[in-house]
Amino acid sequence: MAPESTTVDVMDYTGTFEIIAGNNAAFVIPDEFVAQLDSGGRPKVTVAVNGSNFRTSIARMGGRYLLGINKARREEAGLTAGETYTLQIEPDREERTVELPADLATALGGDKAALGRWEALSFTAKREIAEPIEAAKKPETRERRVAKAVEALRS
Repeated sequence: MAPESTTVDVMDYTGTFEIIAGNNAAFVIPDEFVAQLDSGGRPKVTVAVNGSNFRTSIARMGGRYLLGINKARREEAGLTAGETYTLQIEPDREERTVELPADLATALGGDKAALGRWEALSFTAKREIAEPIEAAKKPETRERRVAKAVEALRS
């Protein structure tokens, strides 16, 4: 479907949320829509759908552009595969940062090599370490996740 421009930066896209493989689901975004974002071949975007807002990227996979949405965000937004939704998509020009969880920083202490590895990680890799730590409901789960992160950053 063709994009409808709502402002200079925000564009509406209506499309079907599809199962891509296994439990992976995404919106297939037309090449023309991605070109209008004028943000390169893997545009970083902010997305609003069903009252939920998040930052992500549109990636080219298997010859088409996909806006993948992880399970947690799908549940938060109430998205169901096979249904059609309207998304508000805009280029994400803000710097992407992930704060080092305080207890992970404490656990790393003055280990400059491990802290350097953290700083060298991409936004996504940092997020994949930090989010599970922050999402832990029980202290022992959080401690276990911090220990796992420390091990990964020290190896």
